[in-house]
Amino acid sequence: MKNETDQNGFFSLLKKGNKSSAVAAIGNVIIAVCKGFAFFVGGSGAMFASAMHSLADALNQGFVFIGSVLSEKKPTPRFPTGFGRVINIFCMIAVLVVTIMAYETIKEGWHLLQHPTGATGGFWLSVIVLIINLVIDGAILVKAMKEILHEARVENVTGLGIVGGAFKNVGRAAPPTRLVFYEDIVAVTGALLALIAILVTALTNFNLLDGIATILIGFLMMGVAFRVGYDNMVGLIGVAAPEDVEMKVIRLILSDKDVSDIKALRVLQEGRYYHVEGLVELRKGFSLADADDIKYRVKDKLIADPDITDVTLGIIEEDDIIDLVDRLIPL
Repeated sequence: MKNETDQNGFFSLLKKGNKSSAVAAIGNVIIAVCKGFAFFVGGSGAMFASAMHSLADALNQGFVFIGSVLSEKKPTPRFPTGFGRVINIFCMIAVLVVTIMAYETIKEGWHLLQHPTGATGGFWLSVIVLIINLVIDGAILVKAMKEILHEARVENVTGLGIVGGAFKNVGRAAPPTRLVFYEDIVAVTGALLALIAILVTALTNFNLLDGIATILIGFLMMGVAFRVGYDNMVGLIGVAAPEDVEMKVIRLILSDKDVSDIKALRVLQEGRYYHVEGLVELRKGFSLADADDIKYRVKDKLIADPDITDVTLGIIEEDDIIDLVDRLIPL
């Protein structure tokens, strides 16, 4: 009991929290302060929008870090399945924050379209801040892409191939990684739009671009809010694993010499991990003790996969009716 209490202690859980989210939150606070200062000096609406987005990123990552800390709590008698989906709830709270900030950004952009002013000063300060922003968020985005490939177990992808690989496999990444990925796409795009707006308004009389860029950044933030909200809503409800993961599970089960078929199978995705529930058909003639040994042998084979965290199997004698074996994709 004491050991369980120690594992659920505040400082013990804090050490297990998602460190990348904590670092990203601190980094975005610094970037938001720099952009805010540049906005007050230069008066650029696009800089204001970019500052709002960085602040939203900081709040999001802070929520994600808190959620990741709480999700590490061990199961209790009241919550026997653990707290793994707590992080989805905190991500949904973060979505509300982004939505509010996106609305304020769009409203500011509309105001700038009606009353265009352009930047009033601090040109070089704004440019330097946005270049720093592009470098930092660009590096974080590349790191997030590599993390997606790592969590999805995708190997031998290098160079520009990580971009396509990241977009293809982002659904199989953990919620914090997906959040960083989506938000940094908008962060890099928003900083680039703000930089273009500042350069154009400083060198030409086209001051409307400041408002246009601000509105575009606001809509990008709204898009991130929708995407992250949808992903975490699905995560809270529970979603079926991708077909290739299901096929991998089928192969693992049918690779046992004493398994003849799979009567029923359900593979659920939670974050980047999977829960397997199935009813397996064994060849005829086994005693109850032998059949039990086979069941645990198959279960151990499945649980050995690093992406599978929970396996529940039932066993029956084969009924001579092919169920899932005909869905097996040849190796």
